[in-house]
Amino acid sequence: MRILPLGDAALTIEWGEAIDPAIHARVLAAYEALRDAPPAGVIDLVPTYRSLTVHFDPLTTDRAALFERLQALAGIAPKSALAGRHIEIAVRFGGAEGPDLEAVASQVGRSPDEIVDTLCALTLRVYMIGFLPGFPYLGDLPEWLRLARRATPRTRVAAGSVAIAGQQAAIYPWPSPGGWHLLGRTDSLLFDANDPARPALLAPGDTVRFVRV
Repeated sequence: MRILPLGDAALTIEWGEAIDPAIHARVLAAYEALRDAPPAGVIDLVPTYRSLTVHFDPLTTDRAALFERLQALAGIAPKSALAGRHIEIAVRFGGAEGPDLEAVASQVGRSPDEIVDTLCALTLRVYMIGFLPGFPYLGDLPEWLRLARRATPRTRVAAGSVAIAGQQAAIYPWPSPGGWHLLGRTDSLLFDANDPARPALLAPGDTVRFVRV
């Protein structure tokens, strides 16, 4: 574990270098502790796979005291179970909604139905939100389904597209460029700016299961 300065208004705690559930559990333990009892001057918390960045107002924050608090939090034991929500997301797989499903099946030597059945049997962890507002990075995929990103990204991916790359799955909340393999599409709203309490449907620590429709 180490704590690194990020400019003059943020500190980042790092627990490791890998995408690993045990490391992520430590990230969430520290995140929840700071969220529930934020030190004076802290204005934002950004949890990722292996780190937690704490943004603060440098004019009102005792940086040394905050550093000591983060050192103490970095060593707390993670919870035995994550406290997030479990959410099922209905997905239409293949065809125009999932234009890469057939190609992915060919690459991994499995049938499209086997790929869909595997995805729908997984309970996926929300590791972090990033890239776009509401964009969830979900893991982990089985070894045989882990593919590099497409050699040529698309200039436009439809909102709601369910995709895979590496050991992760994701859902595009907005139309955007993208290089992940598109397997299906959902009508679920991933980000709602009219809900200030929780604009993103998913949050780190939640779990997701895809349901084929």
